[in-house]
Amino acid sequence: MKTILLLIAAVIMPLSAADRPFGLVLHGGAGVIDRTALTPAREAEYRAKLTEAREAGYAVLERGGTALDAVIAAIVILEDSPLFNAGKGAVFTADGTCELDASIMDGRTQAAGAVAGVKRIKNPITLARSVMEKSSHVMLAGEGAEKFAQQQGFAFVPNEYFHTEHRRQQLEAAKKKAAAKKTAALETQADRAARYGTVGCVALDRAGHLAAGTSTGGMTNKRFGRVGDAPIIGAGTYAHDATCAISATGWGEYFIRVGVARDIAAQIEYRGTPLKEAAAATLAKVAALGGDGGVIGLDRAGNLTMPFNTQGMYRGWRLSNGTEGVAIFASP
Repeated sequence: MKTILLLIAAVIMPLSAADRPFGLVLHGGAGVIDRTALTPAREAEYRAKLTEAREAGYAVLERGGTALDAVIAAIVILEDSPLFNAGKGAVFTADGTCELDASIMDGRTQAAGAVAGVKRIKNPITLARSVMEKSSHVMLAGEGAEKFAQQQGFAFVPNEYFHTEHRRQQLEAAKKKAAAKKTAALETQADRAARYGTVGCVALDRAGHLAAGTSTGGMTNKRFGRVGDAPIIGAGTYAHDATCAISATGWGEYFIRVGVARDIAAQIEYRGTPLKEAAAATLAKVAALGGDGGVIGLDRAGNLTMPFNTQGMYRGWRLSNGTEGVAIFASP
């Protein structure tokens, strides 16, 4: 009888903070990643930066920090790298400037913050967090977002800080292709490549709380103040302790239409669908409309998922159970 009571107590007794799983998953964008064009040296650069970001975020969690802090720590490193389409490596708009978007969500409270179209904020993910924590709004855009940033004491950088020669060449190529097109010709691989590029992170901390964040420079040659899914809560970013944390990357117009991040969480909430199955089903909806991309996700039990239906997705992960890795393509 005593043994039975002990077993029952073990089942119903909540895990201590020391026993709870924790960890994070991050991505550096999904899309057209040509294995033959990625030199060994360049691939090593990507893997090193993904590892650096992963370890920075994991260190926060390991010492008992929050999922939100871990997400910020990882994404800031990716934003500071010219390798990714976010922050320093942002793509150019048609006007030859960089416009940045970011969002973050706290799974504990479901508070969220986002910014869109900012041009002088070095790390947009940190401004998104300030919107969440220090304003009564969820999303601020353009000049208004930067006015808020000024009030919050953010340092500004010139737009030229984000400019890189690689992205300028991409813009020139995109403009030439656009000018040469006289008809609605079939889309080329280069055309599709111009649509992608985002960084993101999802984390689960020792207290059992989830968080998600996403940051991007958007689409090469974008016009008219275009905003993709990255700063939109429920499309590119979502977190709820009861279900999961999701960050998406891909063809933003389709991810918005499907409401990718929330759609995955809703399947878990309403049907009890496992995280991996839910993510796969949602990506299938994106594909059915003609879009593609990928997502990263963590649930409250520490299960992870990283599906994509493109040629590759830059990604890294580390969990307290010892699972860890960095990858670019479907196979190493």
